[in-house]
Amino acid sequence: MRRGERRVPLGPLAGAVGAVVVIVSLFVDWYDGVTGFTAFEVLDLVLVALSLATLLALAGEADLPVPRTAVAGHALPLSLLTLVIVVSQLVNDPPLVVGDGGPGHAVGSWLALGGATLMAGGSLLAGTSISLAVDVRRREPPKSERS
Repeated sequence: MRRGERRVPLGPLAGAVGAVVVIVSLFVDWYDGVTGFTAFEVLDLVLVALSLATLLALAGEADLPVPRTAVAGHALPLSLLTLVIVVSQLVNDPPLVVGDGGPGHAVGSWLALGGATLMAGGSLLAGTSISLAVDVRRREPPKSERS
């Protein structure tokens, strides 16, 4: 790595974005007129806890300073559990919205599915050495522009 160059691991970055999307999705309507926090009794808090735990685990895998409890390697199981919960709620509606004339799925449920998938994919990529290189050196203008 050259001087002035920073490497951002792509897997943990993608997984972290996915975790934030899952948390944000709970504030948005999962069903017509019903947010994720309203529709679920406990699963909303479980999804938030899993997303935050995945964020900590991914931060540990990206060599960021995190508490000792966030052990690298836990991100994949946590994100897969999040994905299973989101898919189960898409397949089996919660009691609040179940019924023949119940509301349909809204944006929040699809955001959660995309975020959980991104979390799982990012956690899977975290074990690889794929990274994004960013050069933070100041560039000098070409000689023709200096005069």
